[in-house]
Amino acid sequence: MPFLDYVLQPPVYGWRTPDGSFSKPSTLQIFKEFFSRLNITQDRKNWLPFFSWIKVVALVPFFILFLVLYLNWWTLLIAFIYGMVIMGTHGTIWHHRYCTHKAYTFRNNFWRFITQHLTIQMIPEEIYVISHHVHHAKSDQPGDPYNANGGFLYCFLADVNHQPIAKDLSDKDYEKVRQMMHHTGVTGNSYASYKRWGSYVHPGRAIMVTLFNWLFWLTVCYLIGGFMLVCTIFGAAAFWAIGVRTFNYEGHGKGKDKQRAFTDFNTDDKSVNQLWPGIVAGEWHNNHHLYPRSARSGFKPFQIDFAWYYIYLLKKIGGVRSYRDAKKQFYEKYYTPFKKNKKPGKL
Repeated sequence: MPFLDYVLQPPVYGWRTPDGSFSKPSTLQIFKEFFSRLNITQDRKNWLPFFSWIKVVALVPFFILFLVLYLNWWTLLIAFIYGMVIMGTHGTIWHHRYCTHKAYTFRNNFWRFITQHLTIQMIPEEIYVISHHVHHAKSDQPGDPYNANGGFLYCFLADVNHQPIAKDLSDKDYEKVRQMMHHTGVTGNSYASYKRWGSYVHPGRAIMVTLFNWLFWLTVCYLIGGFMLVCTIFGAAAFWAIGVRTFNYEGHGKGKDKQRAFTDFNTDDKSVNQLWPGIVAGEWHNNHHLYPRSARSGFKPFQIDFAWYYIYLLKKIGGVRSYRDAKKQFYEKYYTPFKKNKKPGKL
């Protein structure tokens, strides 16, 4: 059985029905799985998804204080820029293009560390990276951890229900996980610690890194703008951390075929290019599924790609050693031939 078929912990309702088709759970089944996997008293190996959601819950009070005490046009603008553009773009830069797809390489560990901590840390690299490899291998098929065919909740709660790594990997298979994560700089457990905690990262280290990151940005925000800026920025981070969980459902057409000619060239799955995620986060999703290892996804002139601008800037100043850019291949293989051969009146 291929490694990506079993590297993730399967939900109780399974990936497939007995006949091999997609197993779509009910709302009750999804919620039962969600709360079961957050139960650290039942199984300490549930600690990572629990920790991931605890971080969101911990920042919700900042968001409430922002709304009650500090909401005005200026703070709303700051929250929008930070929560939508900066946090979104950083997710694309770090978790998506570097940690998962190795679309570029850093000159040294210093620039990797800086890039990792550019924003308030919310998503554990381990949960994102391994599951995203599976997503690309099984996009919109049984086994896809955020299969849009499963509905909104299937995707929204996927970080708990479908994305954590399996708890019973062999020593050899766990080594494959280590190889997939090594370049990220996230220190991994030994196999013995993995068997104890059910995760690549040790809980003590994950907590320590998060506290360091949060304390640093809390101090910076407070020194610049006092408690008002702290509530604005940390509240915006909470809003993003909840909102980003909706992306793959929307980015794959809510499970329906919403692809458009001359806009979405990858037809192997239901991924679509969306204007809003593209502009604020460089997430031109159909382009990305065409060339997942490209450091640029905004190929067309109007497709703004702030994540690519950051990577390109770091290359110019020496922070990035190399990158892959598939824009030329996109034009040669898809854009130019389609433009020449499209029929009159066709979009």
